[in-house]
Amino acid sequence: MSDVYVVGIDMIRFGRFPDRTVPGLAAEAALLALDDAGLSIRDIQALYCGNLGQANGMVGQRMLAEIGQTGIPVVNVANACATGATAFRDAWIAIKAGLYDTVLAVGVEQMGKGLLGGTGGGPSPEGLVGSYTMPAMFAQIGIEHARKYGTTFEQFARVSVKNHHHSTLNPKSMYRKETPLEEVMGAEMIAYPNTKLMCSVNVDGSAAAVLMAEEKVRRLGLMDRAVRIRASEMSSNPFAERQMAMPDFSAATRLAAKSAYERAGIGPDDVNLVELHDCFATAELVHYENLGLCADGEAGRLIDEGVTALGGKVPVNVSGGLLSKGHPLGATGIANIYEVATHLRGKAGARQVEGARIGLTHVVGGGPGMGTACAIHVLEKA
Repeated sequence: MSDVYVVGIDMIRFGRFPDRTVPGLAAEAALLALDDAGLSIRDIQALYCGNLGQANGMVGQRMLAEIGQTGIPVVNVANACATGATAFRDAWIAIKAGLYDTVLAVGVEQMGKGLLGGTGGGPSPEGLVGSYTMPAMFAQIGIEHARKYGTTFEQFARVSVKNHHHSTLNPKSMYRKETPLEEVMGAEMIAYPNTKLMCSVNVDGSAAAVLMAEEKVRRLGLMDRAVRIRASEMSSNPFAERQMAMPDFSAATRLAAKSAYERAGIGPDDVNLVELHDCFATAELVHYENLGLCADGEAGRLIDEGVTALGGKVPVNVSGGLLSKGHPLGATGIANIYEVATHLRGKAGARQVEGARIGLTHVVGGGPGMGTACAIHVLEKA
């Protein structure tokens, strides 16, 4: 089977665009990615489009109506916060299977403001979680980590300080503002230990990628800008004996991470940068351990010692992450891949991770009473 490469990738600056349409936002990112690859929509053999809010609205076809209807097959994807990454992975699979050699993956969402809660998952499981909202779930995850390992409120808050600082270096981030530790800790409390500045930002956004088989990459002379997809893995939660009121938030990520490292033939120590799913500050610390960046209970040390900050051993969320760049659900997975690919190309400007050769992206979606979808990609400088 052919290796698959990203030859074009881009995203719009995340923000709020109430006067735009979802297909219009998707079209903008698609054209940016095509321009990045030096291709047109006529070169694309299939489209995989990720969107959650209009999952039944054939967003991919409506997007093509704006940039060129060439008769290609279109697959519309919805998979919680892993929607964009799932569309990307489906594009990768199609090339791996030999069906196509050039495919477009797009992720898009228009969210506006407001609280993000569970939808369509059935009745709320009361008990330890006590609420059918994401803030409550991730508050409990933080409290449980603190109970087991002594992780402090200040350590969770430092995640936001770091990511908000990173966002000041990213021109495509929704917010570009420093938030000192005292400001983060003193912000409005949403669900302890997450204050308002420790919660991800609901925004509108889109991102797109052009994937291509290795033989065609070489034939078109695009290897100098190509990024190899070394692994693409997905998981859902495995069955476990547990209380339904306390979902096992970590199992899916640990399962996908193990598979991704094995497929890529590497270990966590080989990764130079990570874009992970920091939907809340508590989630980022827990995912350090889930992704094997440190042993269980050591996440607080990593944030205290600056290991995951720009300039540290393994910078995490140099884009600003979901906490500051923003979290348009259907677009996040491809936006994470854009960030890592930009570093591997050496084109990240002031936030460049020097010498980056291998990067990892991670998204995980779901919630109380719902399923779980986790997607992990390992990318390598060609």
